[in-house]
Amino acid sequence: MELLTEKEKEMIRDSWESLGRNKVPHGMVMFSRLFELEPALLGLFQYNTSCGSTQDCLASPEFLDHVTKVMLVVDAAVSHLDDLLSLEDFLLNLGRKHQAVGVDTQSFAVVGESLLYMLQCALGETYTAPLRQAWLNMYSVVVSAMSRGWAQNGEHKAD
Repeated sequence: MELLTEKEKEMIRDSWESLGRNKVPHGMVMFSRLFELEPALLGLFQYNTSCGSTQDCLASPEFLDHVTKVMLVVDAAVSHLDDLLSLEDFLLNLGRKHQAVGVDTQSFAVVGESLLYMLQCALGETYTAPLRQAWLNMYSVVVSAMSRGWAQNGEHKAD
């Protein structure tokens, strides 16, 4: 598992400090970008038949709940930067859940790109190349664990 430098951890924590207080609006930016990049993913969020458009689905209470949960995962990763291994079981399970609902592991990269986009929008000029790399390094650790869980779930289904 890749370890983050102390400087990377500090940059991530500092950049998340203000964003973490306002999770849902930032999460909506992230998911709006996700659906721009990979519109097919919207189909995984069709909570009911009243989702006639992307905006209808984005405004549904069930979707807002999902956005909150995703942002809480980001928050947990930031809170556990000194010991990301402590999140291993949680992230493995999260990967299994994503596999079970039909999310492909290639979509994890698009989610990462959407996360970076949200950070860039929210942080403006303070979003630097080293900060981008620090977040990318942290996200890589998270996705690595989720991908292992995803693969394990697929193996169990094949049995």
